[in-house]
Amino acid sequence: MNINELREMSDEQLDLTAKDAANQLFRLRVKAQTEKLESPSEKKRNRRLIARVRTLQGERARAKAQPES
Repeated sequence: MNINELREMSDEQLDLTAKDAANQLFRLRVKAQTEKLESPSEKKRNRRLIARVRTLQGERARAKAQPES
């Protein structure tokens, strides 16, 4: 998922996306401990997706906090 797709999402959709990615990252970490992953790069993709979502959430929070003048 690229940044443009994430920017089009609502705040609730971003929350759900972050939660899903975090859950999947947890499952991948557990699976990596018990067996070999089919694509180890999947962990990296999930970490980056979570970071992108959190960055967007921070940007939106700062934009709401700034007084309009």
